[in-house]
Amino acid sequence: MSTPSYPSAAEVVAAVPKQLYIAGSWSDAAGGQTMPVDDPATGEVLCDVADAAPADGQRALAAAEEAQEKWAATAPRERSEILRRAYELIVERADALAALMTAEMGKPLAEARGEAAYAAEFFRWFSEEAVRVEGGFSTLPDGKNRMLLMRRPVGPCLLITPWNFPLAMGTRKIGPAIAAGCTMVLKPAPQTPLSSLALAGILAEAGLPAGVLNVVTTSRAGEVVEPLLTGGHVRKLSFTGSTQVGRTLLAQSAPAVVRTSMELGGNAPFIVFEDADLDVAVEGAMTAKMRNMGEACTAANRFFVHSSVAAEFADRLARRMGGLEVGPGNRPGVQVGPLIDRAGRAKVEELVADAVARGAEVLVGGSTPEGPGCFYPPTVLTGVSPASRLMETEIFGPVAAVLTFDDEDEVLATANDTEWGLVGYVFTQDLGRSLRVSERLEVGMVGLNTGLVSNPAAPFGGVKQSGLGREGGRVGIDEFLEYKYVAVPV
Repeated sequence: MSTPSYPSAAEVVAAVPKQLYIAGSWSDAAGGQTMPVDDPATGEVLCDVADAAPADGQRALAAAEEAQEKWAATAPRERSEILRRAYELIVERADALAALMTAEMGKPLAEARGEAAYAAEFFRWFSEEAVRVEGGFSTLPDGKNRMLLMRRPVGPCLLITPWNFPLAMGTRKIGPAIAAGCTMVLKPAPQTPLSSLALAGILAEAGLPAGVLNVVTTSRAGEVVEPLLTGGHVRKLSFTGSTQVGRTLLAQSAPAVVRTSMELGGNAPFIVFEDADLDVAVEGAMTAKMRNMGEACTAANRFFVHSSVAAEFADRLARRMGGLEVGPGNRPGVQVGPLIDRAGRAKVEELVADAVARGAEVLVGGSTPEGPGCFYPPTVLTGVSPASRLMETEIFGPVAAVLTFDDEDEVLATANDTEWGLVGYVFTQDLGRSLRVSERLEVGMVGLNTGLVSNPAAPFGGVKQSGLGREGGRVGIDEFLEYKYVAVPV
């Protein structure tokens, strides 16, 4: 692989359109309103983009509705080829897209480039799934009728993406929608709209017809989104974000019975048994905790380590995390960028302070650096009280809270004692225990001796209040398809 050559933040930001993308054209928001996009590493404004009003959301949905019938009738191979071309364009422009994500979100360039590759894979995966949508034909039990079963696109979709993976969360939703024959309105997070606007340009260049994808950037999500959900024209909502917002969107989807997919919050347990390979466990912890500065729904939140190895594990983890270089994501050698904004950093500060007040010991980190930007150091806490707020709150920052346990049943009961159930991590060399604990954990995904579960070929999603439905894998396209049954008497 060639050495990355990253353009400057100024170059990549200047290259992205700053308007709304509706019906294949770029246009200003109603009233010409704009909103700033900040650099979390400096606090400075990168640029201003269109700030959509409710009327703009309605205009985008109207464009999607108008394009739906023709797009649904498009040959699967044509939809597949559009996705394949878009995949190739993302791969070709990975360095520029990485620089753009680093500018608006803060993650280090190397990690941002990894996200560009990950994002592209969703388009490649669903380009292959587009031509594999199958129905069926069978004889009904009475022998007098035949059943013809077909799959049809659900219709116009509203896609709402978060700021932490601004490119990949877009492709993870757009890919299956395109493959299934659905049109879309995409509303990206206001902190990171530039990646979505760049993605719209790539898809247009790849040949996506006007109106199939419409991008509405706004700081007034509630005002724009609710009328779309309650109006009866959106047939599908796919949302990634907090459980609190997900509950609100579910309530707003109820009057028009909008089909929903929800990838919500997490409170991931990371369980290290006494027989674990500690080299593997610490490496897994670095991935599960420090990917994206801990700003991931899959991030390990609660570290449960067997008392016989807890001190060694915590010490080794503290050395690794304390050795990471913190700084602006575009600076060479930086491994930990800023958190997304001051509110996000303040939340982490408060959670750490609460844990320390309840008796936790800080092995490394734990104090906010002076200067500009939203930086927080990698932090390891031991002796954490189960009553600490960070045990029941998604941290979304580079903080590892270590607790001890002695009994398998005990740790499983504690791990499952949460409203969330997205992912869990288990480290053991005992095959029977591996299967037993994986089965008993109340989560949608398990990382067994690994800290990474995300893969476009795997069904991503959780149970309980971590969401509904799955994204990615063979089942990812099903979220955007309906079954239609035709009875045929013979």
